Amino acid sequence: MRDTASYRVISGDPDQRELSRARWLAGEGRREDALDAYRDVLTRLPEVLAAWAEGFEILRRMGHRDEALTWAREARALLPDAAFSFALEGAALIDLARYRDAIASLEHAVDRDPDLALVWHELGLAAHRLGESSRALAALDRAFALEPHTETLLLRGRVLLEAGRYAAAEVSFEGAAQGAPFDEQRHEAETLIRTARRQALFPGRRPAEMSTSQQFFVRTGAVVLASAPGQASDEDLLDGFTGLTADSGWMFGQLVVLGDPTPFGRLADALELQIEPETELDPGRVPLLVGTDVRPGWREVSEQLASTDQGLSFLLEHPASGAASADVVGRLAKLSGACDPSCALLEAQHPASRAARRRFAVVSVPAGD
Repeated sequence: MRDTASYRVISGDPDQRELSRARWLAGEGRREDALDAYRDVLTRLPEVLAAWAEGFEILRRMGHRDEALTWAREARALLPDAAFSFALEGAALIDLARYRDAIASLEHAVDRDPDLALVWHELGLAAHRLGESSRALAALDRAFALEPHTETLLLRGRVLLEAGRYAAAEVSFEGAAQGAPFDEQRHEAETLIRTARRQALFPGRRPAEMSTSQQFFVRTGAVVLASAPGQASDEDLLDGFTGLTADSGWMFGQLVVLGDPTPFGRLADALELQIEPETELDPGRVPLLVGTDVRPGWREVSEQLASTDQGLSFLLEHPASGAASADVVGRLAKLSGACDPSCALLEAQHPASRAARRRFAVVSVPAGD
């Protein structure tokens, strides 16, 4: 998460103890009380830049974008010559999708202090939102040179990823992962590293040039069977999954159905397994968890299975947006498509796919066979 308050804008501020109560309230999740405490500090000490930055972040996280802009303009009124106040206004305008206005404010900030890293970071973000990748990268490189920052590397990687430069994006994400001061940032960087590696499966293509199913794989790591032009029935998808299972060498010791088991009879026959209810799910038996769609209870059970790294989850249909709730998906909701066995196998075997991180049953072959 981009955090304006995390930049070192507080180096020249007076007594930081003034902020201890506001920070404690924010840490306790008492955001409104924290805002009141920050306002109290700023009434007495308007030059405490950290109070402006941290109060602004609270409003942003609450989704109060108009109030965040008002907060930034109050800073401008009280600190009319400070580059920081123009930078804060620019950040607020970006959140309101007023990118040209944001750039104007940020350029005023550059005129006042060209060495404030925050300004260049926000300029990079505004240019990125406008689709100006070269300008965005130049601004982010300047920001990082002035102040090495994990958030700047993460944003730089995203710009490169959208430009189809996945190898360079991976380098930025790896740098962010290595330098991340917080676990949340490290986890985000590691997730994006896998995204960049999956994008390399489709060389020469930007995300915007990929099909929806390809974009879904790149973003989530979940294999989509119906990725070719045409139309696939549920039976086609089940047959496609059976073929993928054989080609991948996956072996399961249990078939668990969440919801109506009727559609999965042919899958049970093909895998020579009995259908069992959710209550019998046993990761130790290397289960295949299947369902028709993301119904109540599916996410919890599939996440429980994923946490064990044993077996696999498969859904006939999955929403095209949001996080993946299965390792393999038949089709994306509201989209047509026919099974593409070769593409599905490539995705399943990719080291950064969800399926590649699963463990499967081992078949014992008797001696002498």
